[in-house]
Amino acid sequence: MGCDGRLSGLLRRNLQPTLTYWSVFFSFGLCIAFLGPTLLDLRCQTHSSLSQISWVFFSQQLCLLLGSALGGVFKRTLAQSLWALFTSSLAISLVFAIIPFCSNVKVLASVMALAGLAMGCIDTVANMQLVRIYQKDSAIFLQLPVPMAVLYLLSKERLLTCCPQRRPLLLSADELALETQPPEKEDASSLPPKSQPYPAHEDLFSCCQRKNFRGAPYSFFAIHITAALVLFMTDGMTGAYSTFVYSYAVEKPLSVGHKVAGYLPSLFWGFITLGQLVSIPISSKVKPATMVFINVVGVVVTYLVLLAFSYNVIFLFVGTASLGLFLSSTFPSMLAYTEDILQYKGCATTVLVTGASIGEMSLQMLVGWIFQAQGSYSFLVCGVIFGCLAFTFYILLLFFHRMHPGCSSVPIQDKPLGMESSECYQR
Repeated sequence: MGCDGRLSGLLRRNLQPTLTYWSVFFSFGLCIAFLGPTLLDLRCQTHSSLSQISWVFFSQQLCLLLGSALGGVFKRTLAQSLWALFTSSLAISLVFAIIPFCSNVKVLASVMALAGLAMGCIDTVANMQLVRIYQKDSAIFLQLPVPMAVLYLLSKERLLTCCPQRRPLLLSADELALETQPPEKEDASSLPPKSQPYPAHEDLFSCCQRKNFRGAPYSFFAIHITAALVLFMTDGMTGAYSTFVYSYAVEKPLSVGHKVAGYLPSLFWGFITLGQLVSIPISSKVKPATMVFINVVGVVVTYLVLLAFSYNVIFLFVGTASLGLFLSSTFPSMLAYTEDILQYKGCATTVLVTGASIGEMSLQMLVGWIFQAQGSYSFLVCGVIFGCLAFTFYILLLFFHRMHPGCSSVPIQDKPLGMESSECYQR
């Protein structure tokens, strides 16, 4: 009760800037919700094949990754941040005004690349500002904007089949929230130089300097790689499924009507939202490693069931909801698990976010090519393969975790500030 009252007080004191930063995520959510349901219309408009239109998704995701990195340039002052958010929101509005006039797939890919840059900038700048406002309580407020935006936009189009009350992406272990751990009332500038709470924000790649890895065991690098590969697969499956489930449903053998098939992407994102909400209390009782295991196994089993009942429309809807639930908390749980293994050292957040982003943009394009060449049945086969690979990489991660030299069993939060960086291996 006291915690709820404190959070309510924080929100009331910062209501206007918080609503401002949340509002820009409506532009972000619009870009997320746009491409999947309009895929066939865009193919018709640009006279392109499915493999060609996949480049549109690739260009958007690639530029989203670049935009996220470039967004850090505008974090120095509040004026720069607000200007960047205004420009990005305006750019997305212009993009959607231009799309109806794009009759060439290359032009459309270029336009969506611009939207991707704006999305990345919004994601980085808005989240950084929320972290600066709420500091150690930021994780809660970072879980609200995008899902609200996606669900609101889908409901306006009457595509929403369920009404969860949830927020989004980057859920309970947003990278910025993990990196932000200063005492609530202690000025960061008063801390000793070697104990600054925002080292990762001082230099975009400061955590990846060679001196930080001196003396690190091979398992240290193997954990980074295998964890990133798990997210490469799971985030790639999220992007590919939300993008192509509509196209899969309207093709034979299901031949679902276009109107009914339009509910599938909203159902998928709706249950991702619901899953993220549900995972908040669950994550306080279940270890991140267990949550990741349940999620990955659930994804594989769901794809196998969808494959076994590929002619049943009801199973398609149930499977879509199930996939949304299992994929919803995989990223934050994996991030929390990996950071815990490494005692919050190294480049875990950077590597995992990069791996997830690359997977989301590359697997979409790969699935599009295979879908076009082999037919709709290959869509589920790809899902099974990606799910099995994710499970395999997770087992390897568990193996390297056991091989990794054990650090002190004292929890990080109970150690004196700076003590955690002097153990296990030389920094």
